[in-house]
Amino acid sequence: MTILKFTKMHGLGNDFVIFDQRSNGYGFTKDEVVKIADRNTGIGCDQIILIKALTDYDGELIEFYNSSGEEVMACGNGSRCVANLLMKEKNVNEITIKTKERSLNCHRVSDDIISIDMGKPKFDWKEIPLKEDPGEKQIVFTFGGKSLDSPFFVNVGNPHIVFFVNNIDKFDILKFGPEIENHDLFPEKINVSIANVVSKNEINLNVWERGAGYTLACGTGACATAVAAISSLNLQNQLKVSLPGGTLEIHYKIDSNIIMSGETEISFEGSFEL
Repeated sequence: MTILKFTKMHGLGNDFVIFDQRSNGYGFTKDEVVKIADRNTGIGCDQIILIKALTDYDGELIEFYNSSGEEVMACGNGSRCVANLLMKEKNVNEITIKTKERSLNCHRVSDDIISIDMGKPKFDWKEIPLKEDPGEKQIVFTFGGKSLDSPFFVNVGNPHIVFFVNNIDKFDILKFGPEIENHDLFPEKINVSIANVVSKNEINLNVWERGAGYTLACGTGACATAVAAISSLNLQNQLKVSLPGGTLEIHYKIDSNIIMSGETEISFEGSFEL
């Protein structure tokens, strides 16, 4: 019988079950991922993260799997959690970790506050990806008599659509989220962010994560929303993005990399029989 050890961590309530597979990796099936992530009968999490050894250089590769079982290429809060673990293990304050999509430079700001360089955003419709070039076409999503329009599309390691509204509480993310995520405009589905601007340096945000659903916090969602606000609404380059689970600091200058900082925390460690 296989005994698997894990670490449960979260970044502002965005939670992860992390497996260190550098010495002996177990190949999870999609069904096993779903069962582990189940909040009623499993450990429960938004994503499962695997830490793997790289053969080409001394470092780590991290893989992300949503609670629905699908692999995704990026997870900002999850990357910060893994970076914190690895920096404590190696007794360093800076580290570079690799995903299948890009390399991420991370450093410790203080205690468990971790900053990560998420790289540059992508804006081309093929890179997001969209099914077709929207051009000047007006895109509107309507549900329950309310409409969301004028979306901002961006890829920050995974695809995001961002809407700015006057009051995010008037738009039910639990209803709009799955409708938009699964729209045929998005061949790889999409993460949905609904935000409102509080001031020149602060945004409120709700996120529906593809393959995971409603989440208390989403690192790439915060990055995508900050990029959208700075690019299209002329907000300041250093933004506080407030989510239900807490606040992330996002720094972005046009044509530069996105820097995200925020708290991480170990919830508990354990093992189970698979």
